[in-house]
Amino acid sequence: MIAMDKIEAAKERFGKLLEEQLLRVEEMKAQGDFINYKELDQIIVGVCGGDGIGPAITGQAQRVLEYLLKDDIKSGKVLFKTIEGLTIERRAEENAAIPPAVLAELKECHVILKGPTTTPRKGDPWPNVESANVAMRKELDLFANVRPVRIPEQGIDWTFYRENTEGAYAVGSKGIHVSEDLGVDFTVVTSQGTERIIRAAFEFAKANGKTRVTAVTKANIIKTTDGKFLDTFKEIAKEYPDITADDWYIDIMTAKLVDEKRRKDFQVVVLPNLYGDIITDEAAEFQGGVGTAGSANIGKRYAMFEAIHGSAPRMVQEGRDIYADPCSMIRAGAMLLAHIGYTKEADKLYHALDICTITEKKVVLTGRDTGATSAKFADYLMETIENL
Repeated sequence: MIAMDKIEAAKERFGKLLEEQLLRVEEMKAQGDFINYKELDQIIVGVCGGDGIGPAITGQAQRVLEYLLKDDIKSGKVLFKTIEGLTIERRAEENAAIPPAVLAELKECHVILKGPTTTPRKGDPWPNVESANVAMRKELDLFANVRPVRIPEQGIDWTFYRENTEGAYAVGSKGIHVSEDLGVDFTVVTSQGTERIIRAAFEFAKANGKTRVTAVTKANIIKTTDGKFLDTFKEIAKEYPDITADDWYIDIMTAKLVDEKRRKDFQVVVLPNLYGDIITDEAAEFQGGVGTAGSANIGKRYAMFEAIHGSAPRMVQEGRDIYADPCSMIRAGAMLLAHIGYTKEADKLYHALDICTITEKKVVLTGRDTGATSAKFADYLMETIENL
């Protein structure tokens, strides 16, 4: 027998969810243009160490950035601001994904270098607070998750534009248990959210001499939301006649990335949230795993740069955090440099990373005392930059 009262309760919750999303649409319509860093008297870079191995690797990334920007730091053009409190202990104490005082400090910055943060899971000794990453993306409207993967010797130079605020993750905590036997989750897509991520991908391609942008969906099956994403992609592509636009389904795309003949063809890839999460972790394996990969979370007013891996609390428990590989955070730092206009410094940092991790590899990181500390690697990296 169908319980009508349960259906009505589910309808009410679904109605509230729709109201929230329609309100978000109006907020997106009211947004202004992207911030122009060249017009700022001072660029404020917030540094959040996070928890676990976060403070150790973020600290080394900050050292490298301060070395590259030392002249502009001295002149006052760039200011690094350390923001404490984005730890699991404080988040649990305040039962907040981001403590309000920490969020207020974050909003005083233009760009943020953020270390990994712990998201509690079942069995952990922490309350079930929301992911700090998810909360920050929502609070600062960081709609574009940008993840580059570069392996020059294999001809791989990919940049992934993953939509950050919609898709299957947008209301992932607001699914409905209609009854003991039926649960329903939702995927959300809007015209505004879809257009801005796709346009950002094409604009990046245009600005960086890329000749191909690829959309990844499952529009043949998920016809409404993925279909809207793909239709919008095709319409926007018409505005960029000098850039080849094509599309692939998520299942075959995972295969094509391991196809040595085809994978070299991909350049810029734009895709909804869930597929982006899957594909970018796969892509990072070619570069040496998620521990080597950085990512950017970009909005019109704020931008946040981070590693794509977790906080590795076990390494801290075993006293191994000083041996953690800082390359993920340093690559995130290179993306930060490029984003705020320091492209020469960013290119120099990328080049030095290639030398230190592929070409020379004089300092080896193992995550244990059998290898170098993250500080020793950062020293090696800065010495390499000095000699470029």
